[in-house]
Amino acid sequence: MSDPTRFPEDFLWGAATSAYQVEGSPLADGAGPSIWHRFAHSPGLTAGGETGDVACDHYRRWAEDVALMADLGLNAYRFSLSWSRILPDGRGRVNQAGLDFYSRLVDALLAKNIKPVVTLYHWDLPAGLDDRGGWLNPDISDWFADYARVAFRKLGDRVSMWATLNEPWVVVDGGYLHGALAPGHRNLFEAPRVAHHLLVSHGTAVQAYRAEGPSGRGKIGIVLNIEPKHPATQDPKDQQAVRRADAYMNRQYLEPVLGRPYPAELQEIYGPAWDESFQNEIPRIAQPIDFLGINYYTRGLTRDDPAALPVRTSPVKVPGAVYTETGWEVYPKGLTETLLWVKERAGALPLYVTENGAAFPDPPHLADGRLDDAPRVDYYRGHLRAALEARRQGVDLRGYFAWSLLDNFEWSLGYAKRFGIVHVDFSTQRRTLKASARLYRDVIKSRGGVLAG
Repeated sequence: MSDPTRFPEDFLWGAATSAYQVEGSPLADGAGPSIWHRFAHSPGLTAGGETGDVACDHYRRWAEDVALMADLGLNAYRFSLSWSRILPDGRGRVNQAGLDFYSRLVDALLAKNIKPVVTLYHWDLPAGLDDRGGWLNPDISDWFADYARVAFRKLGDRVSMWATLNEPWVVVDGGYLHGALAPGHRNLFEAPRVAHHLLVSHGTAVQAYRAEGPSGRGKIGIVLNIEPKHPATQDPKDQQAVRRADAYMNRQYLEPVLGRPYPAELQEIYGPAWDESFQNEIPRIAQPIDFLGINYYTRGLTRDDPAALPVRTSPVKVPGAVYTETGWEVYPKGLTETLLWVKERAGALPLYVTENGAAFPDPPHLADGRLDDAPRVDYYRGHLRAALEARRQGVDLRGYFAWSLLDNFEWSLGYAKRFGIVHVDFSTQRRTLKASARLYRDVIKSRGGVLAG
């Protein structure tokens, strides 16, 4: 019988990154530009005009970073592939140098007994495909499947765990509705179409993986960011606001992946921009998957706000609550709630926390070189306890990935917001373990024993 006060022996303990945020050298060795390369180089779109041109220089320092992971005791590393590093134009010609970079990284991870967990798409669409309409073009599901096959055939003999997409909601809301993220569109009519094409592309990539024979016999799933929505008051208008917010952020993506119709609230939210014929393609989306990755950061305390289109909701701050530097409430029990909520809908499907973490200002290094990031230590302690509580309540949670391994390029926020458990001095690229990294190492070594009390 398993010990309810410990995580199991075979639990995956990981940290996560994404290609554009850490690699740097985005055009090196034959790679093509991505929409994020274009976006970051467009004046006024990122904090301080900062770009991912150098980032954490992981493209050249990957061996050092793998050694760092081993020192932390990680047995898994979740990273994404740069589509345009592998296919410079997004389709057609393969860049062997780009594939070889990821092959070397995978081999180095395996040599340290670290499981590579590969995400095919973490927001960096090749610019060449954006020129053809990008996620607005229905042909993109075929382009994505072709790219996926190239990755599966090169790495599938050694990579046994794949995610198709990371956080499609963010791609849609930030990239096509509000314009804060690449490609920077602001168009209500584009948003539901892009969401649908992302999900169909997920389905075609799963089909492509199943067709790959021996290299397609591992696990494949999708990573969704789920945020429990709570009403700001008991006013019926706030209760209805929660229903819309939940449909827009959570159920719009989870339900089709599990083979259920798009939520009825989407018609109310999108109005004439909603195309009911999307329902006809649910079978293409709902390919059998092996796991769900859940990214959890906070909850959404929600009120009705008729002026906040299209969902007509606004977030509410909690007096006295702790907030991260990105304005997110620290709410650990929301992770337990989220995992239980997903379990109710997904049944026996295994779950992984594929991202969880917080941005806080880092204090100066101490005299002995250490860095004591106490708020982040508290954040991880609370959320890891919440993950363990979800397991106690019957959730088949098989792994946890801290976001992020390294301080990195935080998209349009540039380098000002630090999520890493490892501090990066961006002028020297020196890596320093923070107190949160040392806590995580102790949690891993004790399988959660140090969380007691």
